[in-house]
Amino acid sequence: MSDVKLAVIGGSGVYDIEALTDVEEQSISTPFGDPSDAIVIGTLSGVRIAFLPRHGRGHRLTPTEVPYRANIWALKSLGVERIISISACGSMKEKYQPRHIVIPDQIYDNTKNRDYSFFGDGLVAHIGIADPFCPHLRPILGAAAEKTGGRVHMDGTFITIEGPRFSTRGESNIYRSWGIDIIGMTAVPEAQLAREAEICYATMAHVTDYDVWHEEEEAVNVEMLIANLMANAALSKQTIAELVPMLTDERPCDCGQTLSAAIITQRDMIPQEKVEQLGPIVAKYFPG
Repeated sequence: MSDVKLAVIGGSGVYDIEALTDVEEQSISTPFGDPSDAIVIGTLSGVRIAFLPRHGRGHRLTPTEVPYRANIWALKSLGVERIISISACGSMKEKYQPRHIVIPDQIYDNTKNRDYSFFGDGLVAHIGIADPFCPHLRPILGAAAEKTGGRVHMDGTFITIEGPRFSTRGESNIYRSWGIDIIGMTAVPEAQLAREAEICYATMAHVTDYDVWHEEEEAVNVEMLIANLMANAALSKQTIAELVPMLTDERPCDCGQTLSAAIITQRDMIPQEKVEQLGPIVAKYFPG
């Protein structure tokens, strides 16, 4: 499946892409367990792409339960080089209104209970993630979203909280005082795992609510969330259809060489079983 270079990870409300043709499903077992669901591979605008619902079809997994490492490992094993993440988010500022689209450029991690790295157990790597989203893929994704007629914001700091509960008003106001723009539950550790796997990664975040800080708006609840999710889902799929023809094979960013200067462990001390576990992620650095 080396011809599958683009993957879409669907967030809340996006569990399939109906426009895909020549569809097949791949159930992939990984050293980190099973992915969230079978990976659907199909053709869109003449390009083979992979689709994975982050929470599983039927929304069975909480943000903490999502098997992030298994998801990224499985997509890497297919040859994926770019990932578009579709995520729901709350707005922490007036200008990011419900049903707007945000293409964030920064992340603040406020999670507590996740597996954050593929590395450890005898193989240490320190990746750079000052800019957690691919600087080449982000503007292309934003341009594709604008073609759908959506209101698009091309920056924003995206805080990731543990969930599955929503914020208290005290938490929400503190996040606002920190300069946070949008809030969600899944950008971490997905973004850094994609970087470890040398995959370009960008997020299309769809605003569903004002969290709980806004005094003139109803506090976020599931009914509100679902109504805006359904409206945003169609826009997400239109954006992907616009995006596909805009991509070329070239990746002028540094995402594809992330590990070249990140692996710090002395080579003759790295356990072979760890190299085998990481398989497609580190294979090019350990030939033979």
